[in-house]
Amino acid sequence: MPPVDLLPAFAPWLDLAGLAVFAASGALAAARRAQTMVTLIFFALVTGVGGGTTRDLLIGAPVFWIIDSRAAAVCFAIALVIWVTPERWWNGKALDWFDAVGLAAYAVYGAAKALGYGVPPVPAFVMGVVSACVGGIIRDVLAGEPSILMRPELYVTAAALASALYVGLTLLALPSAIAAIIAATAGFALRAAAIRWKIHLPAYRGRR
Repeated sequence: MPPVDLLPAFAPWLDLAGLAVFAASGALAAARRAQTMVTLIFFALVTGVGGGTTRDLLIGAPVFWIIDSRAAAVCFAIALVIWVTPERWWNGKALDWFDAVGLAAYAVYGAAKALGYGVPPVPAFVMGVVSACVGGIIRDVLAGEPSILMRPELYVTAAALASALYVGLTLLALPSAIAAIIAATAGFALRAAAIRWKIHLPAYRGRR
């Protein structure tokens, strides 16, 4: 079992918050293509648990949604809510802002869980990014959209900031709860700035 001091008491709620937002983005990707309820549930599930599943398999932890029925239940519930509500409710930037919260929360939780299972700092940082981004990559591939990895927007970078800060602050012996709050806030702030002011990374210019 992971050391308790590396997993804050509220960490499972970070996990569920991130999962719910990602599940919503997956269900919406299917809804916008006028798919069936079954497809919405499938997209919600694979998007919501994709990153965490990959993380758990890599660090040798029990796959979280297999041992905790709340995870799949949240995905099913989110898909159902989107199925019974009109599309106009989900237009605009609202989901982007919720996604920013989920991205930061999931990155911090992924890094914390990896550290808790004895993963060294650098791979633990990578696990935070994997937790936050792999579900979205799976969603984009299934939906036939350009992957988040292929877009210049500050998305993966925000997850990397949150994960790196949490690992770094933990190594500096900052209490895990404080480290989590600082790291998640920083990751959210960077993603929020990217949404608000369209900030993106420079593209490679070496090609003629």
